[in-house]
Amino acid sequence: MNIETPAWGIEPVPERLRVLGFLDSLLLWGNLSVSLLVIVIGALLVPALSLRDALLAIVVGAVAGNVLLALAALIGADARVPGMVVLRAPLGRRGSYAPTILNVAQNVGWSTFELIIIATAAAALSKHLFGWEGKWLWTLVFGALSWGLGILGPIGFVRRYLRKFASWALLFAMAYLTYWAISKSNLHAFWSQPGKGGFPTFGQAVDLVIGSVVSWTPLAADYTRFSRTRRGAAWGAGLGYLVPTIWCVGLGILIVLARGVADAQTLPTAVAAAGGVAFVALAAITIDESEKAFADIYSTAVSIQNLLPRVSQRLLITLVAAVATGLALVLDLGNYQNFLYLLGSFFVPLFGVLLADWLVAGAHYTPADVFESPAFRPEQLFAWLAGFCLYQWLSPVGPHWWTSLVEHTHPGYVSFTASLPAFGASFAIAAIAALRYRRRPGLASAEA
Repeated sequence: MNIETPAWGIEPVPERLRVLGFLDSLLLWGNLSVSLLVIVIGALLVPALSLRDALLAIVVGAVAGNVLLALAALIGADARVPGMVVLRAPLGRRGSYAPTILNVAQNVGWSTFELIIIATAAAALSKHLFGWEGKWLWTLVFGALSWGLGILGPIGFVRRYLRKFASWALLFAMAYLTYWAISKSNLHAFWSQPGKGGFPTFGQAVDLVIGSVVSWTPLAADYTRFSRTRRGAAWGAGLGYLVPTIWCVGLGILIVLARGVADAQTLPTAVAAAGGVAFVALAAITIDESEKAFADIYSTAVSIQNLLPRVSQRLLITLVAAVATGLALVLDLGNYQNFLYLLGSFFVPLFGVLLADWLVAGAHYTPADVFESPAFRPEQLFAWLAGFCLYQWLSPVGPHWWTSLVEHTHPGYVSFTASLPAFGASFAIAAIAALRYRRRPGLASAEA
């Protein structure tokens, strides 16, 4: 059986290619959830929060975010089309272009971040082994590897890469990094130590974790459209991403408390300095990091096809990989905290709109819902905008120029989460709009 995924475009995936089961989805999302960039999120939570509050924020945020991710995976398996194409149903054909552009921007950014951290880790290993970093060379090498995985496609990626060795290597790497952190940890002292207060608050910490998970919801359908069943896709994504997320962010807290490492770019150097088994663990997690770059590059290409469906997917994968690699060669990682928050403020309410519209449609989108939708559905675009505005008013996030602009609205600066109220507002408005839309005489007769 040929398990290489054809360069399938925006049309619904046929039954012969719906081959990924629950275990495949579990492995895919479990591997995608483990990242040095996710681990370092823990460094953002302490010492402002106590260890106990930080762990609680991680669990709350991870559970909330993964419920949304599981539902996004289910919708993708139901519609059998890419994530940005699914959004044609609630937003309209041309209305889906706005989130598509945002998704392309976020995926190119994440691809670049991933390649930077991969090259940094590989350079740390290279320096200790050979006395030469060669970061530029490792950027090119892993950019090429990510491109190759993108060409292989989701089915081949899971069956040929994850099942055979990548998942086992990743499990070993995470186990060693956990040992590396705990071996220098005074857990009793850390547990009893109070937080210092300030940024982030408990609610902002929850938002940060939710944002890191929800950033995958626009991509979920790109992979779950190849799933055999809706249930397998949903449980595989939800459980597969949940446990490693809690593990990774919790590990990041221990690393910053015990080892004093609070930056994604310095973490590889600190691990490499331990020598011995640390080299093997760092090499494993470095190679694993290319999986996230693969996912971002592949989904960028698939998203662009919502705008340009006739352009070759493999050509787009090649172009996106080249752009991300080029950016990784000239940019520094920097602080991506505001990047995560800003993504959450866009994609949390967007998913509220999608979920409400899908449920009103009978928890099922037909090809006509997707491909014969009107050019725009203004009421659903308004529901998305309303949720985004509420999020930003409750907790302004983003670049300085943006937060300065939001300051004129006299924002609330709430200490609780902004993600869930924004999701609820968009969901409620979208549900009312969807009910009115479905009751239109012309549409009702067509569905009958």
